Amino acid sequence: MPRIAVVDKDRCQPKKCGQECVKYCPRVRTGDETVVVQEKAIISEAMCVGCGICVKKCPMEAITIVGLPERLEGCEVHRYGKNGFVLYNLPVPKKGYVVGILGPNGTGKTTAVKILSGQLKPNLGKENASWEDVYARFAGSELLDYLKKLAENGLKVSLKPQYIEHIPKVYSGKVVELLRKVDERKIFDEIVNKLNLKASLDRKIDELSGGELQRLAIAACILKDADFYFFDEITSYLDIYQRISVANVIRELAKERTVMIVEHDLAILDMLADFVHIVYGIPAVYGVFTNAKGVRVGINQYLRGYLAEENIRIREKPIEFEIFQPRDSEKEKVLLEFPPFTKTFENFKLVAEGGDIRIGEVLGVVGPNATGKSTFVKVLAGVLGDDEKKVEVKVKVSYKPQYVKADVDLDVGTFLRKLNPNVDSSYYKTEFLRPLAVDKLLERNLTELSGGELQRVAILACLFRDADLYLLDEPSAHLDVEQRIEAARVIRRFAMNTSKSVLVVDHDIYFIDMVSDRLMVFEGDPGIFGIAKKPVGMREGMNMFLSKLNITFRRDEETKRPRVNKPDSRLDREQKAAGEYYYYF
Repeated sequence: MPRIAVVDKDRCQPKKCGQECVKYCPRVRTGDETVVVQEKAIISEAMCVGCGICVKKCPMEAITIVGLPERLEGCEVHRYGKNGFVLYNLPVPKKGYVVGILGPNGTGKTTAVKILSGQLKPNLGKENASWEDVYARFAGSELLDYLKKLAENGLKVSLKPQYIEHIPKVYSGKVVELLRKVDERKIFDEIVNKLNLKASLDRKIDELSGGELQRLAIAACILKDADFYFFDEITSYLDIYQRISVANVIRELAKERTVMIVEHDLAILDMLADFVHIVYGIPAVYGVFTNAKGVRVGINQYLRGYLAEENIRIREKPIEFEIFQPRDSEKEKVLLEFPPFTKTFENFKLVAEGGDIRIGEVLGVVGPNATGKSTFVKVLAGVLGDDEKKVEVKVKVSYKPQYVKADVDLDVGTFLRKLNPNVDSSYYKTEFLRPLAVDKLLERNLTELSGGELQRVAILACLFRDADLYLLDEPSAHLDVEQRIEAARVIRRFAMNTSKSVLVVDHDIYFIDMVSDRLMVFEGDPGIFGIAKKPVGMREGMNMFLSKLNITFRRDEETKRPRVNKPDSRLDREQKAAGEYYYYF
């Protein structure tokens, strides 16, 4: 059985430990140099017997040793040095189709894209590998011609980055200046109209909202004249209306270009992609790309956690979408009632209907961007006051804002312990830290975290505070599929186990479906006025919301996950005629 040993170079600190990996290794005790320490620990995979003693003894938790199936031997595409991350196989670009990539963060998606875009030459897991070696490795596969073109002639690539928050640090000036500069295809007006960027053209890039910045990045990617287009997470900060518009634009692009996309909103990936490659493995240790699968089959296999063609189980338990029975509202106690109120700004007005939030429930909030959802949350949080000062929230509130920042110079463990001293108890580790993999971040500084890592810490920071009402604004942003599902479970279990009330604003239909008991729907004219409807049951709320979008969702017969019906399909027409836009089989 092939075996890989990976040493986390950041965690490995030989000067701060007793070098337990060397002292306790059975092979070292017999005289072999299976483990040696130089600047970092170095493990010989050929000599290692896979006993796992060094893994358990390492006080820094820097070592991972994994046995792999025999069929992966010789399938290495790239390795980041001795005892570094290993990537097996590659996704295959297909001209005329949208190819999706689905899998956890840290399993090699970025590495694969760097290889396919010519930024990184694959080394096949060796110190040196020539292009002839690469051609031999992929001989007879669909990728051979693509890699030859890449190596011999070069391919022009246009990339939409994952973390759009960095764009203002790189580009200054106005939106129109940037888009005109990159408009190599001479379709500026068309793309600006389709992505609804007209109102943003004369604004400076550092003044844009997250949704505007996301659409700017997508537009800039599409405007370039390239052979290969890659989009890394197109939905963050976009509402469902904007997500569907972006998906339609990308589908148009794919008719004549080669398009690949990483996306964690499964509803949009299902709607947009023609094929998906699933990538599985252990984050920061290894990643394996499967062959292309049909989008429905691929997503369903990913949710079940079993890849039939590969005969591989990638998850202990399947991800299941439950259809909750309506709650008995007469028996529920109300935590707080909020009266009808208005909040007026210079160019925007929010009108909220009166309603209540009940003890132990999760109240989902959906609606277009710029219709006042975050404003509503800030009024409940006491950050903003309403016009008539009628809203009096007399309960303790914990609030996670839409945009999270690392504004304190602390390690994660110290930060969380200041909020709740019980963080290290077995209950908190089991219910919160481990499901969101924050237990592995405790020694990292907040300023060093990625967007997804910071988001997970921010979710727990909100839930760890002593409060009665917990407000989370877009908790799914930057999280991969597994992390979103775990976050939904953590939030829902928290509300049920503690009888605390939670309000969640999000645009991911899957996330809202998994976490919510009731729903608030926002309507209006984005950027001008918004209307906050009173909380209603999930079925009524989703029908209200999706009817405005003029799209219908059905539940997959196999997994019960929501799926977007194709416009004007038989099911789409039937559901619209019946007034059932969501819960329909």
